[in-house]
Amino acid sequence: MIKDKIVPVCEVEIVDEKKVKAAKGKIENLNAILDMADIFKLLGEPTRLKIVLALMNSELCVCDLAAAIESNVSTVSHQLRLLRNARLVKYRKDGKMVFYSTDDEHINVAIEKIREHSEE
Repeated sequence: MIKDKIVPVCEVEIVDEKKVKAAKGKIENLNAILDMADIFKLLGEPTRLKIVLALMNSELCVCDLAAAIESNVSTVSHQLRLLRNARLVKYRKDGKMVFYSTDDEHINVAIEKIREHSEE
């Protein structure tokens, strides 16, 4: 949550070329930036974020997931497709059942760090 409405800025304009070069190095890969922005957009929608949070460290079928986030199977299935396409969740079939989980530990760690930050 943003607390201040006024953004403090420097009173003099001095550019530190070494710091600018290092900062540019972190933002020069446009494809990576676009991919990250897409992930943030996906997780910025509350239903999808609830799905990912529910799947952290727990594998669930679509019916259980819909019940857990208090939604319907159709909505959850649609959102899972978007999350799957972004490689945020994965699935495995077991007979007639399909179980979803987060795609890898990186997703869990990133979400947990964001949660910690938001609760500070």
